[in-house]
Amino acid sequence: MRVRQNRKFFRSALVVAGLLISAGMLTAQDVRYNSMPGTDFSKYHTYEWVNVNGTHPDQITDAEIRQSVDSQLVLKGLTKTDGDKADLYIGYRTAVDQETQWDAWGSRAFGTGMGSWTSSTISVGTLVLEMFDPGANQLVWTGFATKTINPSSNQEKNKKNLDKAMAKLLKDYPPKQR
Repeated sequence: MRVRQNRKFFRSALVVAGLLISAGMLTAQDVRYNSMPGTDFSKYHTYEWVNVNGTHPDQITDAEIRQSVDSQLVLKGLTKTDGDKADLYIGYRTAVDQETQWDAWGSRAFGTGMGSWTSSTISVGTLVLEMFDPGANQLVWTGFATKTINPSSNQEKNKKNLDKAMAKLLKDYPPKQR
């Protein structure tokens, strides 16, 4: 059972960078997304990266995140542009929350029970990807990839996990018209 403790955000880009795309994660990725009702996503063909407010990792991790998203958007038929007028602006931010995890155990013998519990602090990393329509000046799509994190020193494994997370997050993009 997990009980949420006061949420604390690490503002250090190095901490977020090292934790967010770590490989030895403990639980499955949780992805959620939402889109602006009535948006015609078929009109979006090009995109440009923009900076959004929030926490960002170091330059190396930033490049890895952008490359991972770029590779997914190419599969969706979008083309990255720099300097030209883009149909979509895309940005991301990261956060790390601290949670308390409670583990309980016990035994029951001859009508009496004994038990105990322990607590530990775990880190949960979230990457928020956002897409904006510059003409309408509004957010049209947002997605969250969240995972319990446990850093790994294997950079290739980290990259594979990041790619899996972005593939899962963008699996149903573009959303069906509603």
